[in-house]
This record gives sequence, structure tokens and C-alpha cells, in this order.
Amino acid sequence: MKLNHLNLTVSNVLETHRFLQKHFGLEGLGGEPSEAMGFLSDDNGLVLSLFRAAKGTEVKYPPGFHVGFVQESEERVDQINQRLREDGFKVAKPARLHGSWTFYFQAPGGFTVEVLP
Repeated sequence: MKLNHLNLTVSNVLETHRFLQKHFGLEGLGGEPSEAMGFLSDDNGLVLSLFRAAKGTEVKYPPGFHVGFVQESEERVDQINQRLREDGFKVAKPARLHGSWTFYFQAPGGFTVEVLP
């Protein structure tokens, strides 16, 4: 069995879409994103759907919810961390947590991301 798709409700589809393309190499899928929805795909064919939260609704995921992006090495985790910092994101430096060299941060759109090897 293989996970086929994941839907995230986000505060800003276009901003989140651009962010995930730039920093995690996801590819746009199904044409250009709109303010209401956008679709991305990873190297394994997973489809990540982004849908705008209803007007006047705050995006709020439960504690502990996050999306993980596995990298090929600890050095790559460091590079992504540095690039995020250079782009103005407030991210903690990577640290050894639960046996991995990792860091967590709040992504545009209102959800938490973990980066690890």
C-alpha cells in the first residue's frame, strides 16, 4: 500500500504553494494554483492538496501535528535550515531529537514542518 494524497487546509494557498516548491522541491500539479486551492507532488508521487480555510476561520492544527520532510543527510538538513533563516523564517537550529538531527518550525499556511534525515 502507498499513501496517495494528503489534504492540508491553509491560511494562504499561494504563499504555502510557493514555499513548498522553493524549500522542499515539490512540483506543481494540475496547472497553476489559485487562492482557493493548489496541488503539489513529491518524488514518490504523493499528491499534497492545499485548500484555503473558510473565510473568517483560523487554521489551527492539533498539538503534535506536523508534516515531515526527510532529507538525504544531516548536511542537507543544515543547508535547508540556513536557507530558511536567510529567507527570514524563524527556525531553531537543528538538534539531536528522538535519535535524529532535526528541527521543527511553523510554515506559511499554519502547520508545523519537521526536517530530518
